[in-house]
Amino acid sequence: MDVNRRAPLIALLAAAMFGLSTPLAKLLIGSIDPLLLAGLLYLGSGTGLSLLHLVRRGTTKLSGEAQLTRADLPWLAGTVFFGGMLGPVLLLYGLALTDAASASLLLNLEAVFTLVIAWIVFHEHVDRRLFAGAVAIIAGAVLLSWQGGLGAAGWGVALVGLACLSWAIDNNLTRKIAAADPVVLAAIKGLAAGTVNTALAFRMGAELPPLPQLASALALGFVSYGLGLVLFIIALRHLGAARTGAYYGTAPFIGALAAAVLLAAPLSYIHLAAGILMAIGAWLHLSENHEHAHDHDAMDHDHRHVHDEHHRHGHAEGDPPGEPHAHPHHHARLTHAHRHWPDLHHQHRHG
Repeated sequence: MDVNRRAPLIALLAAAMFGLSTPLAKLLIGSIDPLLLAGLLYLGSGTGLSLLHLVRRGTTKLSGEAQLTRADLPWLAGTVFFGGMLGPVLLLYGLALTDAASASLLLNLEAVFTLVIAWIVFHEHVDRRLFAGAVAIIAGAVLLSWQGGLGAAGWGVALVGLACLSWAIDNNLTRKIAAADPVVLAAIKGLAAGTVNTALAFRMGAELPPLPQLASALALGFVSYGLGLVLFIIALRHLGAARTGAYYGTAPFIGALAAAVLLAAPLSYIHLAAGILMAIGAWLHLSENHEHAHDHDAMDHDHRHVHDEHHRHGHAEGDPPGEPHAHPHHHARLTHAHRHWPDLHHQHRHG
């Protein structure tokens, strides 16, 4: 099975890693300041991925990825701010004001915001099925938000919603640089965002937590925010932002179920009704089958690839041997029909 066909499974695995992080982070909030926890989660991600990068550096098959360029840096800076600094802080302060099950389900808004930004700002193709799924997810999120009223829980819902918007911006910015090495992207994001948020937390009076909680936060960050982000970036390059965000919408269901098990958090009828609406929306996204005749314009770029029907180029002296590999290459103009998503090679307009 090629990577394109595995991309939905990769996105779902990334969603599972992140979905489990919400109730587990809730367990740590009582003993760690929310801003400090946001910093530690990303420090765990950045440090762990940096070590992973050093270990795999000499392995051609694992390190055959395109490198970052100067043109990528503005997009990378945006992902660090919105995804690594702002989003986690909003989420963790929101978690402190609402229950973990509601917060986990509300994270479905990230998929909707991601889709809307990808559609309106970056012109990714969104058909009726994807739009209907987004409407179902929004309906479920609105139903959930009414539980909070106008008190503290209501503010918690608002903060979680803003975190989703921040991550949706991050997803679309990351989509612009998804051809680069995902381990390097996620490591830079983790180290930069983690360092800034941790320093801010200490400046505002936060204290270093006991060693067990500190180790738990760093480990959780490495798995959920580190490895999960690497898988998410790989899915982005093959599915596009709107569809990857849709698959990622399954994360809140995993988080809500984990909250019920780990925190003994009750799942009310409102939770169940909202979950059904969101499940319908996720199913509409997952069952999409997009196929039509389309044109590929001539282009030059660099990314990890194999010699499939989209890569029929020759190699110059010094290009890496074996597959998959990464090197600058040229795409000739091509017209054909097959099932596809808005990946690196399918950014065409639709009638």
